[in-house]
Amino acid sequence: MPTNRPTRSRAGGADPKPTLSAIRQTIVHCDRCPRLRAYCARVAREKKVAHRDDVYWGKPVPGFGDRRARVLVVGLAPAAHGANRTGRVFTGDGSGDFLMRAMHRNGFASIPTARHAKDGLKLRDAYITAAVRCAPPGNKPTRAEIANCQPHLEAELGALTQVEVVVALGRIAYDTYWRIMRARGLRPSPRPAFEHGLVFTPEDGPALIASYHPSRQNTNTGKLTQPMLARIFRTAGQLIGS
Repeated sequence: MPTNRPTRSRAGGADPKPTLSAIRQTIVHCDRCPRLRAYCARVAREKKVAHRDDVYWGKPVPGFGDRRARVLVVGLAPAAHGANRTGRVFTGDGSGDFLMRAMHRNGFASIPTARHAKDGLKLRDAYITAAVRCAPPGNKPTRAEIANCQPHLEAELGALTQVEVVVALGRIAYDTYWRIMRARGLRPSPRPAFEHGLVFTPEDGPALIASYHPSRQNTNTGKLTQPMLARIFRTAGQLIGS
């Protein structure tokens, strides 16, 4: 599992941090959560009628995007028939398209959709990842499962050395990033309550922007609208521009 503690080489020095490619392999082969692994494998076998001819990814899903990103976007987890099918986070379902429209509008994505892993989508100055890497039943991971996945996000943050802004999509992503800040020795106080549009700028470390998650439940009910999410990424752009 990834760790923030440097290992020692035979020569006695600290080994370099793992690359994003190495982190990706660690994530894809992770098996720390038997419940999630069993669920993802079952979904990949049974499939959804609309995708019965697709070959499902069915494994933990790593992040993707610009290796020199200044904006890190953190979601909840892969969707059972979205990223668990396509192998790319926020790809293959309505949530991905909703997110990508807002990112494209603000120059972070090359196209306004995320349909499959070879659709030509490129991220500019942004990297997208998740708090949990396997699709959870009912979109509800347990606390233990969230904790098991946290080292993966910590490792990605360690490899993405130019991140200036973190966009947390939903409360779980928000809470997970706060735990990582504490683990890094950053103890901003008092901790603001989660709310859409919150911008927190600590003295050390990246700024944090909170947003409702672009789940169907939120977008279909109007709790999160396209203009609301576009403003989140406009703010992110303004922060890295400054």
